[in-house]
Amino acid sequence: MENATKLMSLISKAGKEYVCIMQVHCDYKMDELKEIVNQFIGEIYQRPPVRSSVKRRTRKRRVYSIDILETEGRLVLMKIASEPGTYMRKICHDIGILLGCGAHMRELRRTRSGIFTEDSNLVTLHEISEALYMYKHCKDESDLRRILLPMEFAVCGIPKVVIDDDAVNAITYGATLNAPGVVAFQNFKKGENVAIMTLKGEIVAIGESNINSNELQNVKKGIVVKPKRVLMERDVYPKGWKKNEKD
Repeated sequence: MENATKLMSLISKAGKEYVCIMQVHCDYKMDELKEIVNQFIGEIYQRPPVRSSVKRRTRKRRVYSIDILETEGRLVLMKIASEPGTYMRKICHDIGILLGCGAHMRELRRTRSGIFTEDSNLVTLHEISEALYMYKHCKDESDLRRILLPMEFAVCGIPKVVIDDDAVNAITYGATLNAPGVVAFQNFKKGENVAIMTLKGEIVAIGESNINSNELQNVKKGIVVKPKRVLMERDVYPKGWKKNEKD
C-alpha cells in the first residue's frame, strides 16, 4: 500500500469520466441543446470557477465526449469524458450562457479515473471499511483480496520498458536505466513517463524517457530512462554490479 500511493500522481493526471445532472433555467429545444453541447467537445478554453482549488486563470482543456443520456423537464443527465482539471460545473454554466437563460450543475459523480472505472474496479470507502472490519475481526480476507489490486495495474495506460534482472537492483538505488539493461520496450516519446518493469512483470520504477523508442532501437549505450519514482524495495533482486566489484 505504501509504495502504491506513489502512483497517485499518475492516476490523477489520467483522463476522467463523469456523470452529471445539469439544470437548465428555462425551457429549451432538444436540437438546440445538442448543438450547443457539441460545441464543448474538443479543445476548450475554461476559467476555473470562483470556488476552486486552483488559480483562476483561463486554460485549455480537452473534452473527449459529451453524451446526453436522459432529460426530464429542465434536468439533463450527461456523461462527460475529459482531461483532468476540467470543471464540469463550468461546462454546465457555459452551456447555460449559450442557451441564453443560464444553467447550473445539480449533481456530479466521477465514474472513471484512468483505467479505474466504476463498472469494473472502483470501490466505495464503505466497501473498504467493511473489508477491513472482516479482516481484523473475523480473519476473513476474501473481501480485501477482491478490492486490492496489484500496483502494476495502475500503469496499464503508460508505455513500458522491460529490463534485465541484473539492472533491477541498481534502479532501486536510484541509478539511471541505460541501454544495455533494456530487454524489450513499447513505443514511447522523449520526455514521456515510462514504467520500468522486470521480466516477471513487476514494476520497478516510473521514470522519464531520455530518448524516444525509435532511437533506442539503434543505440547500445547511454541513458534511456531517468527514474522519478522508485516503487520496488531495495535488494529484492541481487546486485548486478557484484561481478565488477570483485574484478
